[in-house]
This record gives sequence, structure tokens and C-alpha cells, in this order.
Amino acid sequence: MNTMMTEWPKFSPETLGRLFDAVDVDDIVDAHTCLPDPIVLAVPEDAIRRCYALCLQFWDDGVSREELVHLVEKLMRNEGLSADERLQYKHSRARYKHLRFAQRLYSRNHRSSYLFDLTTRVLGHMQDGFRGGKRGTIVRQGWKLRVLLSKPVWNFVRRGMVETRLDTEAGVIAFQKAEMSRLKKAVNRTIFAGDQFHAVRKIVSMQVSYYDTLRSLAPNEHAYCMSRFLAAINGLMGSRHDEMVAESLSGRRRYNTPAPLAKETRSRLETLVARYPL
Repeated sequence: MNTMMTEWPKFSPETLGRLFDAVDVDDIVDAHTCLPDPIVLAVPEDAIRRCYALCLQFWDDGVSREELVHLVEKLMRNEGLSADERLQYKHSRARYKHLRFAQRLYSRNHRSSYLFDLTTRVLGHMQDGFRGGKRGTIVRQGWKLRVLLSKPVWNFVRRGMVETRLDTEAGVIAFQKAEMSRLKKAVNRTIFAGDQFHAVRKIVSMQVSYYDTLRSLAPNEHAYCMSRFLAAINGLMGSRHDEMVAESLSGRRRYNTPAPLAKETRSRLETLVARYPL
């Protein structure tokens, strides 16, 4: 799996639709979710290739550079976005985030390419800006996106995503275990500054994306249970993070002010790290 692969499997609209539906609810908190017993980490190398290919197609087919540029230009003109346009922006950013997680999960170096990661982060800052009505943030991030979404940069970035080299099954499992070890260590904290909270949520979000992809490829009860349990944690932490960003933008509370985890969030995280096979 160390050779460069530029020919990826293609998937049906039904498979892509399953992934869209999974991603669309990956921050929804189900009242009753439970982990599978046991948690199985095995993932054949063909499944790794199919997972990355699905994430790549999910982004490539679902994000229009021209339409995203149009939304950015509209925001920079201070015209605002309609409800449908906000949803379109949200879904485009979700596809970026999902492919960024895929690079971190499956690639040989377990890192996302610099420009793709930067674009994903700037799209998030722009979203925070227009949600909070922060004109200065919208303009600053808009100028960055004009460059990052320009056709030459877009083509360069896309080529890099297509040419991503994938890790072996052993490498992917080792990476997953290392991430969950980091999570287990972090959960021992009693209070979390904003960046520490965000770091924990990123680990959880990446795990959600992993199981979202697996359960979209084929019906899979194990992947579904993992996906929904992790999504509950992701949703709880996402709601709190939105509050933290809003409080910071309004000046009510500094983003990095330490605070304890909510009881339900901590309980679910402790259950996850206790059951995960490290």
C-alpha cells in the first residue's frame, strides 16, 4: 500500500447518499446509544483503500469550487446568505472536514496536506464570522479564501489529494490506538482550556468520521454503533464549543478560560476510553 494510487474505486449515488446522511447527523445526540462489545479494530487494507476513495469522491463530487467562491464573494460584499446558501456552505465545509480526517486516518504520514488543512480551517473561521456577524473576520478570511479557492491552487490541492499514499492495516490501527491513548490521558484532566477542549473534540470527530465511512460502504452493526456513540459525544462537545466561540467573539468570556467538562460528556468519554482496546 506504499505505492502511489491515482485510480480510485468509484461509488454509487446510494453509497454517497448513505455517507451524506451519516455525516449530516454526526453531531446529533441519541438518547440511547451503546458501544459494541468487543470493539474490533481490524480493517483490511482493501477496506482502507475503499474508505479513502469514498471520502475523496464525497468531496470531489460534492464541492463546487465556483459555487463556494460565489458564496464567499457574496459574504465579502456584505450581502449575507440565504438559509439554503448557509446550508450549502455548511455541507461544503463538512465534506472538507471529512476528507481532511480521511487523510489523517489512512495516509502513510497521518497528516493532512498543508493547503487542504488550511482551507478547511479558514472555511471554519469564515463560518464563525458570519454566524457571529463579525464583519472584520468575514473580510479577513474572505481574502484568504479567494487565494485558496483560486483555480490554480484548487487544481494543485486536488492533485495532492488524489495522489495520497495510504498506510497499511497495522499502521492505521497503531495510529488509532495512539489517538485513543491521547484521549485517555486527556480525560484525566479536571478542567480544560479552550484549546485543550478542542483537541479532545478533534480526536472524537475523527473517530466519528471513520465509522461514518465504514458504515456507509456496507451495512455494519459494529460501525453503526460506534458511529452513533461517538456522534453523541461529538454533538455534546460541538454544542459547547459553539457556545465558547460565541462567548469569545462577543467578549463575554475568553476562549481559553479553563472549565470542567459537562457531566454527560465526561461520562461518555470515560466509557469510551475504558472499553477501547489499547
